[in-house]
Amino acid sequence: LLRPGANALGALLGDGWYCGSVACYGRHVYGERAQLFAQLEVTFRDGTRKAIATDGTWKVGYGPILESDFMLGEAHDARSEFPGWDEPGFDDALWQTAEVFEDTGIALVAQRGPSVRRILELHPVAPPIRREGYPWPRWIYDLGQNMVGRVRLKARGPRGTTITLRHAEMLEKDGSLHTANLRTARSTDHFTLRGEGEEVFEPRFTFHGFRYVELTGVHGEPHPGDVTGIVLHSALEPTGAFECSDPLVNRLQHNIEWGQRGNFLEVPTDCPQRDERLGWTGDAQVFVRTAAFNFDVAGFFQKWMRDFADAQRADGGIPSVVPVPPAEWHEGGPAWSDAAVICPWTMYLCYGDRHLLEEAWPMMSSFVARLDATSRDGVRCEEDCGYWRGFGDWLARDGSGERGGGTPKDLLGTAFFAHSANLLARIAGVLGKKDEAAHARALFEKARTAFQRRYVTPEGLVAAPTQTASVLALHFDLLRPEHRPGVVDALVRDIEGRGVHLSTGFIGTPYLAHVLTAAGRIDVAWALLLQKTCPSWLYPVTQGATTIWERWDGWTHDGGFFPDPMNSFNHYAYGSIGEWLYAVVAGIAPDAEHPGYRRILFAPRPGGGLTHAKASLRSPLGTAESAWRIEGDRFQIEVRVPPGATARVTLPGREATARESEALPAGPGSFEICSGHWAFASRWP
Repeated sequence: LLRPGANALGALLGDGWYCGSVACYGRHVYGERAQLFAQLEVTFRDGTRKAIATDGTWKVGYGPILESDFMLGEAHDARSEFPGWDEPGFDDALWQTAEVFEDTGIALVAQRGPSVRRILELHPVAPPIRREGYPWPRWIYDLGQNMVGRVRLKARGPRGTTITLRHAEMLEKDGSLHTANLRTARSTDHFTLRGEGEEVFEPRFTFHGFRYVELTGVHGEPHPGDVTGIVLHSALEPTGAFECSDPLVNRLQHNIEWGQRGNFLEVPTDCPQRDERLGWTGDAQVFVRTAAFNFDVAGFFQKWMRDFADAQRADGGIPSVVPVPPAEWHEGGPAWSDAAVICPWTMYLCYGDRHLLEEAWPMMSSFVARLDATSRDGVRCEEDCGYWRGFGDWLARDGSGERGGGTPKDLLGTAFFAHSANLLARIAGVLGKKDEAAHARALFEKARTAFQRRYVTPEGLVAAPTQTASVLALHFDLLRPEHRPGVVDALVRDIEGRGVHLSTGFIGTPYLAHVLTAAGRIDVAWALLLQKTCPSWLYPVTQGATTIWERWDGWTHDGGFFPDPMNSFNHYAYGSIGEWLYAVVAGIAPDAEHPGYRRILFAPRPGGGLTHAKASLRSPLGTAESAWRIEGDRFQIEVRVPPGATARVTLPGREATARESEALPAGPGSFEICSGHWAFASRWP
């Protein structure tokens, strides 16, 4: 970076998370003003070193950036630019001497996760639409994709002309921007021209969630090429790909991926457009398995797990938002605070990294200890428990009329107490902590017994008549074996009684298809996946959605936009079905006994009239692939096992055969194989 002779070192400061707007809490949540703490270390040819650090010799000038804020936007006045400010020889006589502050005491740690970068560029899909306005017409561009980032603008005009850029995800019926769901996030940028030919503006310290951008103040008629969408997110490497014979399901996978792109920006945000953009723990934990298929999120979640330890309360409680704003420093509640255990376990399952479990162990174990200490005979979240009982089955459509659905919060709490204790026992076993594993297993049995005592009727049904209550009881192994068939039947009756529709919210949806598959009712799981009327995964797809919606009914033909302004059209939680697409439809899943895909389970389950599906996953050992096809009465599949890994292939249908003799039979329709490329076939159905 150094050149012979004179050199200059400079920096631009933006408000960012630190002193800019955070959610609806306003500005200066963490600090009052931006500060720079930097050091350049120079190593000379003779081995000597020199450190050039920020101190009182630095100079400060105020340039063309008039304001910068993640929520509000950025204003840039090109007339105030001074070229060469970061080059040797610049005249800084009018600049001020930098103020030196005392050490704030903030812990300094290395950045573990990938940095936020420009990843893609999107171009308008049609010429801009003119809308009349005063004193300027408004021009609306459609980028064709709900994205997160900013706009690069090319413009010409007289000196002092200010062009305003407004951003939105959707349009109203009259073609204007739908901004009600932004709430207090202004999401508006301003660019004032210096009046010297074509000028280019791209904000530096803001990002927006949008598909449409509106320009006002433009001289003349703008061109499609004047606007480019710059997609920003943490620089995650793509690892997974999925495709099948149903174009709507393919579009669903596309939307899931773009929901992740838009919300994995330094932290797993809940939505990227409104005045929130917080690291809601429950939202991320329901999506974490799907996230690890689509992209390499190992470093991203490792960084976030350190944020968990930083945010954990002295009593072991985990807040609902990490990193935590002071106003959110309350217990997160069921499924939200339990992310403290679920996410590290999932990272271990997908990447096989024991170090993450070791590092997170104090945080996880103290959290589960708090669950035990605050539960009543194993029941978590009693009515008078004295602390936050949680958000419930958020945005469930079970007829309760409540945002948190109709599943009792103490049922949710007890179920997740059991689940977290069970996972902690498995984690302790991985780490060789025998006593801790036995204690955690005892806590699991305590919570499971409490669940059966309180929420299972003498006839063996779950007392709460919601899909989510049945799903959790089945998926978390909280029922006696003889009661499971009856609960499955009750779940299926409820689904079919709603016209083959789900009614689950954030908590129940991730497990629904898996529960039905494991219970032998994959036919119902397929019917739910392919359902096209609301509520369903494909309803937004049929309405032109390009990302996952926060609400099943964020927009409907009958009602238009949901009246509540809490209505994001880029929210990945319901994208958790992506895990089922990879693991069940395409048939690539990890083996918990051999994490990090050291042993792969290939077990596709065709259905729904699909004739083919394929997926690939770049695992820690290399790329795993599965591609199957149905032709007539013959099911054929080819799989690839990366070097150093083994796999079990389980075929649907009957009369399974292997092309290679080295494939070892491992039961009806199953084969054990090593690394390489393999082909199998069976009779279908």
